[in-house]
Amino acid sequence: MESKSHDFNLFEAEDKVLAKAQDLAQQVAHVPEALRDDILALVESYGLVLKEQRRLVRLSDRQQSQVAKLNKELGKRTLQAEDALSKLKSAQDSLIQSEKLASLGALVGGVAHEINTPIGVALSCASHLSDTTQRLKALYDADDVGIEDFEAFLAQATDATNLVVDNCKRAAQLIGSFKQVAVDRVSDERRQFNLDQTLQETLTSLSPQIKTAGHQVDIHCPTTLVIDGYPGAFSQIIGNFVMNSLIHGFESGREGLITINAEQKPDLMVVLTYADNGKGVPSTNLKRIFDPFFTTKMGQGGSGLGLNIVYNLVTGPMGGTIIVDSVEGQGTTFTVTFPVVSPR
Repeated sequence: MESKSHDFNLFEAEDKVLAKAQDLAQQVAHVPEALRDDILALVESYGLVLKEQRRLVRLSDRQQSQVAKLNKELGKRTLQAEDALSKLKSAQDSLIQSEKLASLGALVGGVAHEINTPIGVALSCASHLSDTTQRLKALYDADDVGIEDFEAFLAQATDATNLVVDNCKRAAQLIGSFKQVAVDRVSDERRQFNLDQTLQETLTSLSPQIKTAGHQVDIHCPTTLVIDGYPGAFSQIIGNFVMNSLIHGFESGREGLITINAEQKPDLMVVLTYADNGKGVPSTNLKRIFDPFFTTKMGQGGSGLGLNIVYNLVTGPMGGTIIVDSVEGQGTTFTVTFPVVSPR
């Protein structure tokens, strides 16, 4: 409003100047013709300049109005885009959390199936020991216990108790591994953890899926390497690598080999290499392998989030980098480099 008022005052002053110039042109009839023509031309030019100036001001006003409308529309679209981005991020976070819980659910089922074997053996041995004890008690009550009977009982009891203890230890080991992995998977707790031990616990929890298909896993990691970081993130990464190999790398019916190597460098960086000898990744897919929702197994056990989660965990809480190398028919290798002490 102030600008328009200012323009109005400016034009009013210029109109006055133009009017005075036109009056002056009327009063110069006595001057030489050439000078009079110059004065008239100057007055006419000034009038044209003033007219053009008014046209430009009106054009500027329209452009400013259009710019204001565009800015308003841009602000509206920006808010819509930010809202859509927020919803998309929330949806992606929900999908990632669902993927984590789904992998944890598969872990529960696999470990439950694996624990069933040692528990079943221990129960059978305990039942056999109970029957053997009852038979010996019956002989004792009948005062008919011979040395051979007692020695046979001791041998059977020793074998049974050894089997019970061994299988209970195996079940306890599985439960302990699952408990720690499960707690780490659903929490973002930062703590110091032994890298080799966490590797062993994670792969123990995944052993049902690995053994069922007949695959082999070789681990090479210093037993004294301690990481100050996020064991849950590390366990999730290894778990997703393994499931990626099982779903995408190994063809049905073919036994595969997974190799995991970890090494600490002098600069307090750890280089972890995960490799399988599966069918590899086509070169056209390598550039998209870490993209969210990219999968060649949609509807067949692949969600397209596994390796995207890996990428976000490596570059996020672990503060590292990850690269992939693969040749069709020759397997796939992931190289993860991260600091011994994760960034805070």
